[in-house]
Amino acid sequence: MPHEQMDEKQVAEYLDMDLRKVVRLAARGKIPARKIAGRFVFYKGQIDHWVEARMHEMSEERLAGIEKGVSDHHGFDYDEPLVCPLIPEGGIAVPLAAKTSDSAVRALVDLAVGAEVAHHSDELIRRIRRREQLCSTAMIPGVALPHPRTPLPHDIAASFVVVGLTSSGIPYGAVDGSLTRLFFLICCKDESTHLHVLARLGRMLSQTGAVESLLTAGSAAQLRELIGQREQSVTGRQ
Repeated sequence: MPHEQMDEKQVAEYLDMDLRKVVRLAARGKIPARKIAGRFVFYKGQIDHWVEARMHEMSEERLAGIEKGVSDHHGFDYDEPLVCPLIPEGGIAVPLAAKTSDSAVRALVDLAVGAEVAHHSDELIRRIRRREQLCSTAMIPGVALPHPRTPLPHDIAASFVVVGLTSSGIPYGAVDGSLTRLFFLICCKDESTHLHVLARLGRMLSQTGAVESLLTAGSAAQLRELIGQREQSVTGRQ
C-alpha cells in the first residue's frame, strides 16, 4: 500500500541498507521522512518513488539487495521468474513502429490492447505521459521503462509488461542525450509488484552486455528468448 507507514528498521530491511545510514539520510533530508516524537516515519509509496528515481545509478548487487528486501516485505518468492510471466502472448513487437516518443507510447499501449491486457487506451496513455513529465524513464542508455506512476484501476489494465524494439533510436529524454530503441512498458495493479518488476529489470539490464544483446534481436520470438535468458541468469531458474 502506498500510504503504508514504515519505521527506520523496516526501511533499512526494505532497502537492504544499514540502519544508521537510513537515519543519516533522513536527518539530512536525503530520503523522504517525517520526524514524529523523536523518530522518523516513512511512507512506503514515497520510498518506492525515491528508489525508482535512483535505480539507474545502482549496481546489480545493490538492486538485488533491494529486490530481496521488497520480496521479503511482501512475501514474494525472490527467485521466481517475474518479468517473463508478465509478458503476454503477442506482447512483444520487433520492430516497434515508432519514430517519436509520443508514437512509441501509443504503439506500446496499442500492443497491450492487442494482447488484451489493457483497456481504455487513452487514459493509460495519459497516465504514462504524466509520469514521463516528472522525469524521463530512459534512465539506461538505449532503454526506457515507461509506466504509470501509481497502480492502475482494474478497469484500465491488468498487470503486464509489453516490450518493443524500434529499428532506429528515438529521442526519449535520456539525461545523457542518447537515443532509445528498447522499451519495456510496465503496468502493475499494486505498488509491491511495480517496484519488484523495476528492480528485477534493473538487475537484468545492468549485466555486462545485456542491453547490447537484446538490441540484436531480429524478431519478437528471439527477443522473448533473450529476455528469458537474462531473467534466468539473475534468478538461476527457468
